[in-house]
Amino acid sequence: MVITEGLWLKTKNNIYHQMARFWTKIFALIFAIGVASGIVMEFEFGTNWATYSRFVGDVFGSALAAEGIFAFFLESGFLAILVFGWDKVKPGFHFFSTCMVCLGAHFSAVWIIVANSWMQTPAGYRIVGEGKTARAEITDFWAMVFNPSSMDRLFHTLVGCWQAGAWLVISLSAYYILKNRHLEFAKRSLQIALTVACITSLLQLYSGSRSADIVMKYQPAKLAAMEGVFKTKPYTPMYIFGWVDVEAEKVYGLYIPGGLSFLAHKNFETPVKGFDTISPEWGRPQLINAVFQVYHLMIAIGMGLIGLSFFTVFAWYKGWLFKWKWLQFILVLSVLGPQVANQAGWYTAEMGRQPWIVYGLMKTSEGLSKTVKAEAVLFSLIMFVLIYFLLFMVFLYLLNEKIQHGPDDKDLIPTGKLALPEKNK
Repeated sequence: MVITEGLWLKTKNNIYHQMARFWTKIFALIFAIGVASGIVMEFEFGTNWATYSRFVGDVFGSALAAEGIFAFFLESGFLAILVFGWDKVKPGFHFFSTCMVCLGAHFSAVWIIVANSWMQTPAGYRIVGEGKTARAEITDFWAMVFNPSSMDRLFHTLVGCWQAGAWLVISLSAYYILKNRHLEFAKRSLQIALTVACITSLLQLYSGSRSADIVMKYQPAKLAAMEGVFKTKPYTPMYIFGWVDVEAEKVYGLYIPGGLSFLAHKNFETPVKGFDTISPEWGRPQLINAVFQVYHLMIAIGMGLIGLSFFTVFAWYKGWLFKWKWLQFILVLSVLGPQVANQAGWYTAEMGRQPWIVYGLMKTSEGLSKTVKAEAVLFSLIMFVLIYFLLFMVFLYLLNEKIQHGPDDKDLIPTGKLALPEKNK
């Protein structure tokens, strides 16, 4: 949205104005479902995780409060201007509003990731009280914010979001090309989105490597689960895919001998810590095979997106893209790639740190509300699944309506206060 509206202001080419307005409508719909899906978490802290909330409230509350003040107010404050202000404010101020919504969304990610990263690698705190009254208290706010994993995890998450946005635009643009509709709009959108996709796919490769280094240093049990490392030995293999037999402590699959050792230590011989050398008091994830599978799914999709993005650019350069219907169809489906990969990454991060809810400080079993029964949690979970399934169906219906309608031709000729000078029309 920022790129397309910026290009419209710079070039005065109204096709970019049409693109900016269309993608703003798609964003507004996604924003609405995002807000609705996030509300449940606020209640869940107090109902299902009361003990955890009391323990981390002084730390977690600061990050969430900062998210509300610096991110949500900024984003929601300019959202109305972004969506409804096209013909009511000057183009420059509308573009400023678009930038502020974009910045607010990124600020929101900052504070959410800071809070979650503190749970992974706690820093800047002290424990006050004992037993059931014990709680974590901030001693250094900036040490809490810049805890050992926060910035790398933030970058990894943001790049994943940029990929999700880019491949959504690629998917819809490819759909219009496949259907031979709105071709000029689709080609321009595809060109911008492919550029973003190529850059972010390579950035994700780098950020993923950085994140793995942090996991190896601070959460060796998580890395052992991600790669199925039970025995600490030289030339630790890196599996391309496989299946973990936890009872036999073996992994069956295709692997690169010494590959994990090289990635972790820049040589093939140095061993990577396995579960046999990790102190039992740290425990190990209960679902090792599940962590292994979702981690490798994320890697596979990430590598696939790198290949697909650059192959599509090559096919476009050669003049094949608009002839090959099969490639256009793959691009339509490509929107699922970043979505699945992002979810797989979160599953890896959260299942991999078990049995800890705050790594090294509080176990997940200790953070549960003592008065909430399992059947109550199950009932509420079923209820929310049904409600959000209905909301998701409504979201898909409205999204399909906007896609089928396509960009408005009237947006090619702005009216009112957004009208361009006569010589530029």
